[in-house]
Amino acid sequence: MWLGTDLSLTRQVAVKLLKPSLAADPVVAERFRREAIAVAQLSHPNIVAVYDAIEEKIDGERRQAVVMQLVNGKSLRQLLDEQKRLSPDLTMHIGACVASALDCAHHANLVHRDVKPGNILITPDGRVLLTDFGIAKGLTGTSEDDLTSPNVMMGTAKYLSPEQVRGRKLDGRADLYSLGLVLYECLAGRVPFLGETDADTALARLNREATDLTRLRPTLPLGLAPLIHRLLARKPDERYATGAEVRAELQRIAAQPKIDDDHSRDVTRGNTPPKGQPTGSTPALPALAPRGATGPTPTTVGPTTGNTGAVKAGRPAGAPTRADRTPPSPVRPRQQPNRKFEQKTGPSMLVIGGLLLAAFVVALVLWVTMGTDGGTGGVTDTTVVAGDTAAPSSGAPIATEGIASVRSFDPDGDDGVENDDQAALAIDGNPDTAWQTVCYSDRYLGGKGGVGLVADLGSARAGTLQVVLGSAPYQVRVYAAGEGTTPTSFAAWGSPLESFDGTETDTLSLTLAQPARYVLVSFIELGENNDCANNPYRGSIRELTFG
Repeated sequence: MWLGTDLSLTRQVAVKLLKPSLAADPVVAERFRREAIAVAQLSHPNIVAVYDAIEEKIDGERRQAVVMQLVNGKSLRQLLDEQKRLSPDLTMHIGACVASALDCAHHANLVHRDVKPGNILITPDGRVLLTDFGIAKGLTGTSEDDLTSPNVMMGTAKYLSPEQVRGRKLDGRADLYSLGLVLYECLAGRVPFLGETDADTALARLNREATDLTRLRPTLPLGLAPLIHRLLARKPDERYATGAEVRAELQRIAAQPKIDDDHSRDVTRGNTPPKGQPTGSTPALPALAPRGATGPTPTTVGPTTGNTGAVKAGRPAGAPTRADRTPPSPVRPRQQPNRKFEQKTGPSMLVIGGLLLAAFVVALVLWVTMGTDGGTGGVTDTTVVAGDTAAPSSGAPIATEGIASVRSFDPDGDDGVENDDQAALAIDGNPDTAWQTVCYSDRYLGGKGGVGLVADLGSARAGTLQVVLGSAPYQVRVYAAGEGTTPTSFAAWGSPLESFDGTETDTLSLTLAQPARYVLVSFIELGENNDCANNPYRGSIRELTFG
């Protein structure tokens, strides 16, 4: 593929040039020409447009080229290689666009036959386009019109439909099966069928069903997993009939009101746990702080174990409920406490009491003696000033000067926050406490754009931000915004001020030359964490300071 300029219309175009060795093959050359003709008949916002087809002889060699719409973006394959998994909302948007493009092609009696992430293009503004109709096949043509061998499976092994593997007659539902595989990979981070060879991969879908998607992503919107599994039905009659039906169903699911995660749901291996819940642990009710208390209670997170049963229903429609799974005891409880656990008062308690009384008498004598000394050699009153290391007697955390408040930021999550109850631990002046992300199965956050903390400086100010990290390796981006409301998406934050990466825990420093009120510190790569049992990646910020 080459970048070219249309001199007549003064626009940039993409030029798909057939190699001379392939242009000499009449079958390949004819297939290349037919692709241009087929796609030129399609006019759809989600299909890459074909402008012209050219055949010339250059230095005695036959050359063919197709002039196409230039798409400034990246393929879905590149996006998945970078992020591994995508959010449900982005996945549904991609699915609806591709389904609409396929519906247009099927109405024009064309089967794409090679729907895969590499043939789906995504622009920075969110447009999705289907490309590469090089092996498309007409639905109404005869066998003589098909330039592919009947004994060769056309397409990419990982994304073939069962009827393609068997070499049977195809219709548009074969493309919809391939679309189901693409959507499955977007959410699960892998295709459901993968063997040691292309043949093993292709044949695997004939022998078993795909792993239930809700076991890999229990928090999917209600109805999304069943839609994808219906697309992956081995019998074409059990799938959706048209791309328009798939598009309409995806749009219906995407339009459902957002419902908070049900924290009582179990977490399966390899999936991000519910917000604020370490992997594999049993969710617990939050502790209620006394009225007027300030700052969070520092918590220590350790490895835990719990129920890992799969959840099939996706996001629940009603209020979350938790069933009582406590097994009944076969033995009746004791009516009297076991005597070997009773506390006994013996000589040891009397000895301890005597020592305490003696210490109190000595302290009283010293206080009376020193308090009656009228000279200047008595005890001098001490005033604790800012900067003293002594903690206040109340035990409350010390707020870091320069930061008014801090909160977590997770725009790709279901509720927009992540372990928000721990956020203030990053500004308590104690590097032994920290805000942490939840545990992830993927070091790149499973397709999220980032997760981090937003610091409110109280007013727009210039100064130096310092971030003490507690996890490594890491990739961190820092953003800033002025007065007004806090940005709610990465697009609203704009370009990052600085990006940091490293393999060891570190203290990051960044000077804000332009005044800003809000500063976002966001992880895009997490470090390994031994406290996470099954999902081994987590990010940690010990301290944020600004001054």
